[in-house]
Amino acid sequence: MATAADVNAMRRAVMLAARGLGSTRPNPVVGCVILDASGHEVGAGHHERAGGPHAEVHALRRAGVLARGGTAYVTLEPCNHTGRTGPCAQALIEAGVTRVVYAVADPNPQAEGGADTLRAAGVTVERGLLAEEAEAGNAAWLTSVRLRRPWVRWKYAATLDGRTAAADGTSRWITSAESRADVHRLRAEADAVLVGSGTARADDPHLAVRGIEGALQPLRVVVDTEAAAVKPGARVLDGTAPTLIAVAEDADAGHLDGLDVVRLPRADRGRGLAVPALLAALHARDVRSVLLEGGATLAGAFAAEGALDEVVGYLAPVLLGAGPAALGDAGITTIGEALRLDVTDTTRIGPDLRITARPTTTHKEH
Repeated sequence: MATAADVNAMRRAVMLAARGLGSTRPNPVVGCVILDASGHEVGAGHHERAGGPHAEVHALRRAGVLARGGTAYVTLEPCNHTGRTGPCAQALIEAGVTRVVYAVADPNPQAEGGADTLRAAGVTVERGLLAEEAEAGNAAWLTSVRLRRPWVRWKYAATLDGRTAAADGTSRWITSAESRADVHRLRAEADAVLVGSGTARADDPHLAVRGIEGALQPLRVVVDTEAAAVKPGARVLDGTAPTLIAVAEDADAGHLDGLDVVRLPRADRGRGLAVPALLAALHARDVRSVLLEGGATLAGAFAAEGALDEVVGYLAPVLLGAGPAALGDAGITTIGEALRLDVTDTTRIGPDLRITARPTTTHKEH
């Protein structure tokens, strides 16, 4: 049975892992804490960059000889393979750690088996401590491995009566400066930021991260089905961050020569591109997490495909009474088909309320 010290150490490891959000692509975020034989923390670390040392290695380096006879707490099963770095299971064995507690088993067939290697070397191994918290913190990578597509977070801003713009189309600014600054945090955590042609035309968005020190810029993706929304001089083409333009296979995109363009099949229903094909193309580019900032139509298409993994809504204390709704047609025709959500967080952001929720229904596998 886990002790209070075990729980505290693993919770710290989960918090450390979160520091890697947005910078470890295509690798997972992982945190590690090492306690010595007397139960004192002697080392801690997280995976900081793909190709760099894993969390266990950072923690072992800080612990030094004090790791011998101690316990390592890791949010993900220590890896068992040699890639750009060596196997962490072996590093823990060589350091003399006698007990390893990990939260989530590694589903990657290339790296799994670390627990077995540790046990074979005589190390006591325990699995599952704070698994739910560790799963939530590493949702993007786990989704990408299990479903072979990126994890998708849909962000929107609306009034209390669910309007994203006024009847005349004006929308700047529904929410506060504090909420808009918080969106840059979400961008910094994402591998890609995605909008549709409607948003590209109406807002000429920049989509890069601002105000977050040390943030890696995400891939900017514009779903421009007819290749008619992204024009020369568009802000997404300014070179601040890489940009990908997704167009239909039969679209006339000659004017986009020299840009990064991917051609995809059209959706079977309605307009736009096939969402599964778009997600597969992003997954092939090592995108593990997407921040969907598109409008109602694009969000509805993702919802219809069961491809919304988290929803973050910024609700302003404003009423409009008319104007576009946050979510478009999602293929839902009756209340029994409603996409039910579990609220995981509610936070005041300036005068606004930020609500974070995740679907309770099973995702479709693409």
